[in-house]
Amino acid sequence: MSKNEELKKRGDAVIVGSYARYPAAMVSGSGCRLTDADGREYLDFLSGIAVCALGHCHPQVSETICTQAKKLVHASNLYYTQPQIELAELICAHSFAEKVFFCNSGAEANEAAIKLARIHSPKQRYKVISLSGSFHGRTLATVAATGQPKFHQGFEPLPEGFCYAPFGDLKALEAMVDETTCAILCEPLQGEGGVRPLAKEYLAGIRSICDKHGLLLIFDEIQTGMGRTGTLFAHEQLGITPDIMTMAKALGNGLPIGAMVTRTDIAASFVPGTHASTFGGNPVASAAGVTTLKIILEEGFLAGVLEKGLYFRELLAGLAEKFPNLLTTSRGMGLIVAAVLTEKGISHGTDIVNAMFARGYLMNFAGNSVLRFVPPLIVTKAEIDDFVAVLTEVLAAIDA
Repeated sequence: MSKNEELKKRGDAVIVGSYARYPAAMVSGSGCRLTDADGREYLDFLSGIAVCALGHCHPQVSETICTQAKKLVHASNLYYTQPQIELAELICAHSFAEKVFFCNSGAEANEAAIKLARIHSPKQRYKVISLSGSFHGRTLATVAATGQPKFHQGFEPLPEGFCYAPFGDLKALEAMVDETTCAILCEPLQGEGGVRPLAKEYLAGIRSICDKHGLLLIFDEIQTGMGRTGTLFAHEQLGITPDIMTMAKALGNGLPIGAMVTRTDIAASFVPGTHASTFGGNPVASAAGVTTLKIILEEGFLAGVLEKGLYFRELLAGLAEKFPNLLTTSRGMGLIVAAVLTEKGISHGTDIVNAMFARGYLMNFAGNSVLRFVPPLIVTKAEIDDFVAVLTEVLAAIDA
């Protein structure tokens, strides 16, 4: 029995089976590569699902984690800690935010945003409108806010106060606003929904609806934030500013940390006792976040993300021309990239991902419509070339 098989057997015996796991136990990583228990190496274009933006075990981040762990691992949020303050200062200095609430995950950040929107709004206003195809988390409230019925199945009745506007239809969205609505929640680009960017005009229309009706605009930048799209946050490229924003995933380059940010006047609705998180802004995770954010903000880093993202999308567009039976186009922003599948391609989406895994290349099938690629932001053009070359071979075999 291989080490992978042994660990799989042990894991299946004791871990809840809520994931469809691949038969590999990852034991180490460096840069854009992971290594499993049998010593096999993988080129990782999933990066923990847009988490390891600086790659696996980035030397500076790892050193920061070790150094902080020797000083202070945890203290209650009844006290201040320096790493948490430094990370909040950095976020506020490089975004519209004036106040930050720290938590442990994207779902928790969205929970905080929903609670803040409700408590800040007049008492009769509690309803949150999100978009069809959206994904906002796995807790009951964030599942209820997610505009994909497949995530609702088995968990009904869901918490009330959530509804979903048809994607791209401003008239339909505005028609859903009533005296009970407090906020509109959306991703500037839908990641789990199939790497679907929201057009600048569409987002501007949502902003106008919020302004017209006195609603809060919440941007979920959990997957698109921290440089993934080529700017620190995706909405910066679109010229539309939210009232509340959430982030997580890449914030700690692998350590669990999330944040909900907003303006001072809105943040004032959270007073002692209204919301909390035992581990939120943990000193080790916050210290990792400080180092991660400083590296992403270094001169030329984000420009490189834009350049490599465009290069990758152009290669994928070439594959769409070569394999029109399987692919239609490429899309995305920065290094959240998708190859859009045809109807035949969709039927082979899982097959393509599995074939790439078998060759030692990691990616996934998202929104039942696209092949999604979210490599570490440090990926090189040579690694992109390598990945696309193998993908070409896999597509050719399926299209034969």
